[in-house]
Amino acid sequence: MQKQLANWGNYPVLTCDECTFTNEEQLQQYVNAHNNIIARGNGRCYGDASLAQNSVSTLKYDKVLSFDITNGVFECQSGITLDQILDIIVPKGWFLPVTPGTKFITVGGAIASDVHGKNHHVDGCFSNHIVYMEVLTAQGLVRCSPTENSDLFWATSGGMGLTGVITNVQFNLKKIETAYIKQKQIKAKNLDEVIALFEQYKHYTYSMAWIDCLKKGDGFGRSILIVGEHATKNELNPKQAVAPLQLPAKPKLTVPFNLPSFILNNFTVKAFNWLYYNKNTRKEINNVVPYEPFFYPLDAILHWNRGYGKKGFVQYQFVLPLAQKDGLIAILKRISDKGWGSFLAVLKVFGQQDSLISFPMEGYTLALDFPVRNGLFEFLDELDEIVLQYGGRLYLSKDARMQQATFWKSYPNAQTFADTVNKFNPSHKFSSIQSDRLQLTNQ
Repeated sequence: MQKQLANWGNYPVLTCDECTFTNEEQLQQYVNAHNNIIARGNGRCYGDASLAQNSVSTLKYDKVLSFDITNGVFECQSGITLDQILDIIVPKGWFLPVTPGTKFITVGGAIASDVHGKNHHVDGCFSNHIVYMEVLTAQGLVRCSPTENSDLFWATSGGMGLTGVITNVQFNLKKIETAYIKQKQIKAKNLDEVIALFEQYKHYTYSMAWIDCLKKGDGFGRSILIVGEHATKNELNPKQAVAPLQLPAKPKLTVPFNLPSFILNNFTVKAFNWLYYNKNTRKEINNVVPYEPFFYPLDAILHWNRGYGKKGFVQYQFVLPLAQKDGLIAILKRISDKGWGSFLAVLKVFGQQDSLISFPMEGYTLALDFPVRNGLFEFLDELDEIVLQYGGRLYLSKDARMQQATFWKSYPNAQTFADTVNKFNPSHKFSSIQSDRLQLTNQ
């Protein structure tokens, strides 16, 4: 069926053929009959990684296959979403081992992006917790794991769907006592202070910081660091302790239509940043909160992406090595001087890289949202040069415009990844707008 598709950034928009499947036979028949195919989950990657002439939606392939409640092992089809999994596992005392900032992604999408969370420095990426997965490659269905067909496993983890369609997955969960997080928020007056705080609180499992990317002078890089741990029963207040594993309420707020683009301007971003920073009237706040606002604050507002207007937006996320703080300063100064700040600027620390083509490396990662406007891509090209200068790279799952030279210069295992893609996808049956743009599948 022909339809217009876009991912979460609403840029770009592509007219393509979309098919669904409920069993592997249907999927195999479609793959045999088509080329230029890419799997697509819930469309929550930001750019064009899951857009192609022929889109295979996995959303109807969403069954739970098994759940070992004693040992915390979950097996499912790739189209099930994290929010559906949480509804099942949390009441039984388990949590996702790694989760990004939204629960509305599929398991297949989590693997294709090899998602990270606020705990990468402790628990790594999602791929670290996979027992096995099955992938429908151009040659047929292949089971893989870190020890079985490991080249396929590591090229699929973070591989943006280029090795084939992920079908079934088994992964390990994390044991919890409650559905709450013991949270600490600390205001940092500038970038130097928040980096020092990251180091001071690196023993926490979860950490991230909101950062004001427009503030200049002594307050340059002012931030709020947020760290947390899964709360024990003894840490709950009496009301929370009545039902310690109760699921949070479902979101009810929504943005019903695309807002006018003029709403997002330098003044409104500065006003938001001032209000956000000053909402914490104390230097440090300690409390126990449900897991939803800690892990998924934006999920509380459905379709919040419409707030960026009809033209859409791109999320720009990069990582720089730990020793390259000067690169982080250079990029933030460039953004501040340009006056194109982001409502949502999130700083996190990564542990060591643990996969072939995954985004994280040991260092700091900053994610920023920019509305699509005249001159934006030229400005982001300038930021790319700084990222390359300081030995960093961009996140493929957020990318909608990176030039191919930037990718090949910044991912040291790019050629090995391309060779593995060619092994399992020799005629490039599986490809996307992104993979063609980066010259991974149109060579």
